[in-house]
Amino acid sequence: MGKNTLAASERRELCNLLDQVGPDAPTLCAGWTTRDLAAHLVVREGRPAAAAGILLPPLARLTARAQRSTAERPWPELVDLVRNGPPWWSLMRLGPMGEKINGIEFFVHHEDVRRVGRGWERRAADPRRAEELWAVLSGLARLCYRHSPVGVVLRRPDGTECVARHGRRSVTVVGSPEELTLHAYGRAEALVDLQGDPMDIQRLQDSRRGF
Repeated sequence: MGKNTLAASERRELCNLLDQVGPDAPTLCAGWTTRDLAAHLVVREGRPAAAAGILLPPLARLTARAQRSTAERPWPELVDLVRNGPPWWSLMRLGPMGEKINGIEFFVHHEDVRRVGRGWERRAADPRRAEELWAVLSGLARLCYRHSPVGVVLRRPDGTECVARHGRRSVTVVGSPEELTLHAYGRAEALVDLQGDPMDIQRLQDSRRGF
């Protein structure tokens, strides 16, 4: 893993934050504490068979059991497992694709811890982070919005667009790549402007987003 990639920097900052807040802090992932979130990341990278339930509902129970058992590890050990990254044989280590997928994953989960409660602030703009997130989001957007009952267009402040879902009626989601990423992953705390018919906007917001 490169030391200066988006994945590496977000992993490092997330782990530093986990050290600060401890294992019982809330997150934006419904029902998950920071311990649950850390266990999820360890299983995702180190136990591919068990992690399959993240995307395949029939295997969800297997994934849940693996996460529960992993979460029982001592907190410092659990955070170190996240910090050290995937095993050498993990698909998450295989070239640029693993780095890109991990970059967006760790960005979202970093914000899942940062944006809990009142008083959080948006991070300073980072053009490199924005471009890396946009490059990955552009490829994942259709998957993230596959359950939307209306069309979805993602638009950056500079006017650059990505059609996430085609539809006779559409909603345009406007925001920075960071905020568009969080919206695509279903985070209500995403700071975006939703443009379209109010009923269509509500239908989009009520639909499942992300994986």
